[in-house]
Amino acid sequence: MKVVFFGTPDFAAASLKRLIEDGYEILAAFTRPDMPKGRGYQLAPPPVKETAMKYGIPVFQPTKLKNGDVARQLTEMEPDIIVVVAYGRILPRAILDVPPLGCINVHGSLLPAYRGSAPIQWTVLNGEKEGGVTTQYMAEGVDCGGIILKSAVSVGENETSEELYDRLEALGAQCLSDTMKLFVDGKRAPAVPQDDSQSSYAPMLEKPMGRLDFSRTAQEVHNWIRGMNSWPSAFTNYKGKLLKVHRSVIAEREGVLGRPGEVIDPENFVVACGKGAVRFTEVQLEGAKRMDVKTFLRGKPLEKGEIFGETTI
Repeated sequence: MKVVFFGTPDFAAASLKRLIEDGYEILAAFTRPDMPKGRGYQLAPPPVKETAMKYGIPVFQPTKLKNGDVARQLTEMEPDIIVVVAYGRILPRAILDVPPLGCINVHGSLLPAYRGSAPIQWTVLNGEKEGGVTTQYMAEGVDCGGIILKSAVSVGENETSEELYDRLEALGAQCLSDTMKLFVDGKRAPAVPQDDSQSSYAPMLEKPMGRLDFSRTAQEVHNWIRGMNSWPSAFTNYKGKLLKVHRSVIAEREGVLGRPGEVIDPENFVVACGKGAVRFTEVQLEGAKRMDVKTFLRGKPLEKGEIFGETTI
């Protein structure tokens, strides 16, 4: 089976590598243009490009998809199927119509839940007990095509979106491998239509969204800290400086234990919420390295009654 691959981050590179290992003929890999990275803002290739180049696969990095050039290029390649994993752009109909077996996508949620660009993060932000991956046929619209396979995992109480991302990266590659085996003798894999009434949306995260709202319940605050890890990071304010909160645990689920954002146990970094309280376990003060709270408190001890989040940034 001749395959053209579209993808960009590590999550996609794992699936590309699995296709190569499974012996499929990869005609080309399409990925996003190199982007500035690090303190020096030097251009860095996307992980999919690095993987493709390692295996001698031609790489294309178009800046536009709707002008027809890519569709014509793909038509000349004559792929049987196009596989898309976290490419970062919507493929126009002209591209979707090229391969006879269709375009399939690996998505980081149990569709129709969490359609959109940040499904793994919103799975954690909303405190879901279960996450997973779905392979689907691509259609016009956002993640709304017929479902081929699903694979589910439980989400840990303190698991971060970064940790879940790493697990689903491997699961997505396996689910794709299983999906490709369903395309037999030039026939499309069977699929089940999505129930749009059960759908939800997972929009892209933005930095301001990381601000913690301590008027919410301890569970909600804890979920927000987990979901914003590792980007853009949950944050609040401490004596005029931004304080990132990378990890936490729930100290108390019930009761009003203080004003929202109030330090109620300075020795253990416990902060009151609208209901219950959370205990920070890993933080990072503006201009400093991230550290466990014991290390932080040795240099900057807290006082009972201090309020986090009152100073704007």
